[in-house]
Amino acid sequence: MGSGLLVAGLLVLPLAIYFVGLRVVGPYAPDAGFLTLAEDIWSDFFSLRPAAVFLVLSPYITVLLARLIRRVWWPKNV
Repeated sequence: MGSGLLVAGLLVLPLAIYFVGLRVVGPYAPDAGFLTLAEDIWSDFFSLRPAAVFLVLSPYITVLLARLIRRVWWPKNV
């Protein structure tokens, strides 16, 4: 499950960001498309820039937080 969430953070999330950004603010850069944005995100992620690391890992972090909240609010009956 963790690897699927990492793939989602590396592939699906940049694609979603690109298309939402395209509709909201316009093109990412002159003569640049989705692959340019994805490459920038990936290079920042592998350079361990905090914003890119958080962005890519956000699907995984979201699932972990949901599991933690579920465990705290709905403990197993003993």
